[in-house]
Amino acid sequence: MIRGVLRRLMAGELTETEAEAELRSTQLVELAGAARLDLGRTERRGLPEVVLAEGKDPEAAAQLAVRLAQEQGQGLISRLSESHWAALEPLVEANGLELRRYHSAARILRPGEEPEPRGGRVALVTAGTSDLAVADEARMLVDACGLESRLVTDVGVAGLHRLLTPLSQLLAWDPDVFICAAGMDGVLPGVVAGLVPQPVIGLPVPTGYGAGGQGEAALMTMLQSCATGLLVVNVGNGVGAGAAAALIAARVGVERGLSQPARRPR
Repeated sequence: MIRGVLRRLMAGELTETEAEAELRSTQLVELAGAARLDLGRTERRGLPEVVLAEGKDPEAAAQLAVRLAQEQGQGLISRLSESHWAALEPLVEANGLELRRYHSAARILRPGEEPEPRGGRVALVTAGTSDLAVADEARMLVDACGLESRLVTDVGVAGLHRLLTPLSQLLAWDPDVFICAAGMDGVLPGVVAGLVPQPVIGLPVPTGYGAGGQGEAALMTMLQSCATGLLVVNVGNGVGAGAAAALIAARVGVERGLSQPARRPR
């Protein structure tokens, strides 16, 4: 985006005043006096902004996500309820945008717009199907950063034999980082971290029974794991896990010489 403005300035397509105005507009955009969109985050961090729908008015959340897509080519929104989906889908259609669904999260894209490939690979593993929505939130962010992702589900330690073949297949794909989502006792990330050479991000999920059943038990298990190299995000933080994995994988892609840090011309 910034490079695009500079190129147009050097080509004489913009005056200095116009270029300055465009650069300022890439930083913060105020919408309805209530929310500020950080349009410069991709340039600074290589990560897109994500609208958290939970706790927001459905129409307002939908407008924020659509505005991001209009300004940057894609807009991400997480933790959508049925009322949020009901507000988002017609607004996306009315603005001629494309909608990609990820369980309780979504990407809105301008037609034909995809992030620049960055050469990194992220493997995602879930202990059970109950963990899929949170893992898919992480996958949304990985995809939005132009990275490859592969997702394997339902390979938890209640049947440890289920993990071995899928894990071998993922290792043959040579991912740069793993995200492991698990609820209940949260053991799976520690097991994977003890078997693979890549960094592993533990993603505790708020599923379970009774005491610790809202993800506290899974979080504590992951934090207390004796497997080295296991990083842990907060309970249900799929966006955080996806962001951490994206930063790792994108840097590996740059080091391989496969890509450059993401930059999108305006």
